[in-house]
Amino acid sequence: MNHQKIFNFKIKSNLSNDDFFVSKSNSLAHKVLLNTIKPEKYLYLKGPNKSGKTHLSQLWKHANKATLFDYNDYNKIINQNNNILIDNLNLNLNFNEEKLFHLINHCYNCDLKILITSNISLDEYNFFIADLLSRLKSFFFVEIFNPDDELINNLLIKLLHDRQINIYDKNIFSFITKRINRTYSDIYKFIEKIDNLSLAKKKEITIPLIKELL
Repeated sequence: MNHQKIFNFKIKSNLSNDDFFVSKSNSLAHKVLLNTIKPEKYLYLKGPNKSGKTHLSQLWKHANKATLFDYNDYNKIINQNNNILIDNLNLNLNFNEEKLFHLINHCYNCDLKILITSNISLDEYNFFIADLLSRLKSFFFVEIFNPDDELINNLLIKLLHDRQINIYDKNIFSFITKRINRTYSDIYKFIEKIDNLSLAKKKEITIPLIKELL
């Protein structure tokens, strides 16, 4: 009897560089943040939800011995004189324009690096402090785009493996890649559907089953 082959994927650290899949969608962001091209001290990284912004920014934080900024610890962080990471600026409930403006000036004056990540572009903010927008526009802007085929395929493999869902037919990956909506959020939602279907039917994942979800 022929036995079907299960893809054997190695488990990697969630925050390792090897675990960050690089493709055309995010290669420039990867190069800029990890200094494989001309290093930039003041960086603004834009990307959709689930696009790997936090993963990539954590790699930058580790490489630059930076501190994750928290407005509640503003004075303490300023006194540490470390490089700064501000993750998800647009989602930060304690966002304070005046403190951010002074923080950026502090980094400029002390020759410190600063990375800001966000889901939106600078033009989408309504800043009250005009000088803050001017400062932020001096940052090097880099963007993570919606995933291409290569990245979608790698994400599917990783996310299914993380849920211990075995795929026996490699054609399933290309089948999904050609048909799924090309956003990170939709990919994650689709994996949740596969997970739920797998648990409910307790069957091998096949193309006919996938068709039920697409």
